Amino acid sequence: MAMTGDHSAPPGTAEIETIARAALKTLPKELNRHAADVVIRVEEFPDAETEREMKLESPFDLLGLYHGVSLDRKSVADTPEDIDMIILYRRPILDYWCESGEGLARIVRHVLIHEIGHHLGLSDGDMRRIEERT
Repeated sequence: MAMTGDHSAPPGTAEIETIARAALKTLPKELNRHAADVVIRVEEFPDAETEREMKLESPFDLLGLYHGVSLDRKSVADTPEDIDMIILYRRPILDYWCESGEGLARIVRHVLIHEIGHHLGLSDGDMRRIEERT
């Protein structure tokens, strides 16, 4: 599904998820191979607990969030407590899309790279360099 940015109504959660799945296929191999088991979920906004934990001034301040233990902190001896998941927040993403003028698929891809980077334990600088190369 190609995203042109031409919409008569804001994309719903299912469409954002479709965009995210397509974006995953375009990620560099260094990220994609580690993201195979990561679940992607789309929610409208962060929940109240996440807002408190992240000390958000507004629920629009967070576009996505990685839940799980980053690979740099995992051990083969660990018992998994939960699945690794990236949550994309639909309304903040759409708000950013409207304000920035960037393509929606590009924004979703950026959020995925950033959140997968957290999964890998990468720095913001590492993630920026990955985005600049692709």
